[in-house]
Amino acid sequence: MSDTYLPKLLNGLQEAVFILDKDRQVLTANHAAETLFGKSHVGQDFVKVTRHPDCLGAIGDVLSQNENSRQVVVADANARANLQINVTSLGTDNIDGAQALVCIKDVSDMHEAEQMRSDFVANVSHELRSPLTALSGFIETVADLDDSDSEHRARFLKLMDLEAQRMIRLISDLLSLSKVESRQRQRPQGQTNVASIIDRVRTTLADLAVKEEKKFELSIPDDLPKIPGSEDELTQVFQNLMENAVKYGRHQSKVSINASISQNIAGLSGPALVIEISDEGEGIAQHHIPRLTERFYRVDPHRSRNKGGTGLGLAIVKHIINRHRGRFSITSTEGEGSRFVVSLPMT
Repeated sequence: MSDTYLPKLLNGLQEAVFILDKDRQVLTANHAAETLFGKSHVGQDFVKVTRHPDCLGAIGDVLSQNENSRQVVVADANARANLQINVTSLGTDNIDGAQALVCIKDVSDMHEAEQMRSDFVANVSHELRSPLTALSGFIETVADLDDSDSEHRARFLKLMDLEAQRMIRLISDLLSLSKVESRQRQRPQGQTNVASIIDRVRTTLADLAVKEEKKFELSIPDDLPKIPGSEDELTQVFQNLMENAVKYGRHQSKVSINASISQNIAGLSGPALVIEISDEGEGIAQHHIPRLTERFYRVDPHRSRNKGGTGLGLAIVKHIINRHRGRFSITSTEGEGSRFVVSLPMT
């Protein structure tokens, strides 16, 4: 192969590639290297690319012929990324003086995914440990009660039931999230009547609405057409959003649900069914809004747990809407309330 093919070959690679001489000077760098590190470093010492000691140590070992190859993973400040770096010896008899090949791959996504997995396991462990610890304590207390102390026994049994229900909700939401994530790339089948779903969810939440002193106010056209989608999953979406609106709105306030058809939803082509769910609650500070759909993220953890929340509801909503190729947005004004908008393609 002619040397004229080498630049084209290197530029065809997705990984950043540097060829170094015996003094660690960069002889050649491909386009991916310039993209990752901002500019060409040809003719410069590789230390201008990264100063990370693990990387420079690996290059030093290969250039000194102590090793034929080395791989290190480093967090690089210049590239602002986690990098997997492979250094391979090219020998010492090349005409152009090339002695080492450095291939660099951005593995930030993999690192972040692993961190998310680790955080998720830690959060699940914490969320399950709390009710389990409470249950264990209540069981010991009930076991030590006198047989005639029925009043305290009934009280502790009620608390035990609340903690057990909390675990059931958490496990149920974890299973729902896992299920929808596993089918994220599959388009849902069937046709769904969203107006019917909302009406059914409103009936289900009627007792809670009375308890929380809320009133539903619906504005839904009678001729709303069916849309492509999973009825079970969309029921989960509106169950979560409507229940949150009831729980977190002010007492003696209303929950407004409006449905319309729009031709101009960013990111969607063609008409979309738009459902807006608004409450008259305390509102949410702006810095919280981008993180509301993260798993286990809560604005007020204590209040959320008291309301029976698992911290997974909006994450499930986001994943279901993404699976339906729709859009989900949240706006809020402190002291006035919040608005959750679901936009679903109609074709």
